[in-house]
Amino acid sequence: MSDRLLRRIQRDFPAPAEALRLIDELPADHGQDVERVQAAVVLYARGDISRLRDRLDLARIDWRDVLVSGDLADGDWPQRLDRELGPA
Repeated sequence: MSDRLLRRIQRDFPAPAEALRLIDELPADHGQDVERVQAAVVLYARGDISRLRDRLDLARIDWRDVLVSGDLADGDWPQRLDRELGPA
């Protein structure tokens, strides 16, 4: 997990350790940038652990839907990540 995403999780979630544990269980074999998929889950959740679980469940089925719901599906996703998380 990137440092900038870790900082965002620590900022957004009242129980960041639980959020981190759940995100770490997400498979990374989907062929996409791992930070992109993880960030889409976190951005959608907005600090709500139930929303986080919902997106993680969806990511196991179809990561593309997660990118759409996290607003990271378009070609400008690297710039959006920089805006949301800070520079890489």
